[in-house]
Amino acid sequence: MSANAEFLIDTHVHLDCTPLRETLSAEVAAAVCVGVHRFVVPGIWPAGWPLLLQTVREVPGALAAPGVHPLAAVAWSPEVARRLESCLDSAVAVGEIGLDGTLREPSPQRQEEVFRAQLQLAVALKKPVLIHCRKALGRVLELLRAEGAQQVGGILHAYSGSVESAQEAVRMNFALGVGGPITFAGARRILEVARRLPGEWLVLETDAPDLTPVPHRGGVNHCAYLPLIARRLAELRGWSDAETAEITTANAKRVLRLR
Repeated sequence: MSANAEFLIDTHVHLDCTPLRETLSAEVAAAVCVGVHRFVVPGIWPAGWPLLLQTVREVPGALAAPGVHPLAAVAWSPEVARRLESCLDSAVAVGEIGLDGTLREPSPQRQEEVFRAQLQLAVALKKPVLIHCRKALGRVLELLRAEGAQQVGGILHAYSGSVESAQEAVRMNFALGVGGPITFAGARRILEVARRLPGEWLVLETDAPDLTPVPHRGGVNHCAYLPLIARRLAELRGWSDAETAEITTANAKRVLRLR
């Protein structure tokens, strides 16, 4: 994809984080040059929300998705809940929230408490959610169902589960985030998901500065690398570059209720 590429949406990019924030203008300009024109910026820690919102104000086409990552679940409190509700007035989604089974702390119980509280807030405010999930997919799906998250839907970020679990997520109005791992030599399950899942439930993401795609793996990820992910998805689906851009952009707009 070139400077004349079709319109792409990066549904998960940490523009407010180091090192992207330090060269923000150049970061965004490079992405725009290759056809990436909208950026969904998720939150992690409550202390970072002011910078997240400031970053979004500085970047045309950027959209905020503040939330409390499972890593930051220790920071949750009634006051943080009130702050989050206030932040969501100008946000497109609640994110990134979920469960991380690789963490010893915060405890699984604390992570679930904070995840459920944010799902309840999202449903009450009719906001979609961006889900972080590592080694906890079964439980994440159970909690999404229990909290009625199908009413708002959203995106399972950096999806790495089975086709069967992906199909269950789709039935609850969740799209699957396809990112750098789709380009990795050892990728298996995500390739099967990308091939077999209905095309209308796939969206593109970089997770920059992390999850850098091939051939840049090992370095810092950038939102300008999104076309590399799009092209690999196109190969797997038998789509043209233009079809991939059109389909994934339409999917992101539908799931996140963008105009």
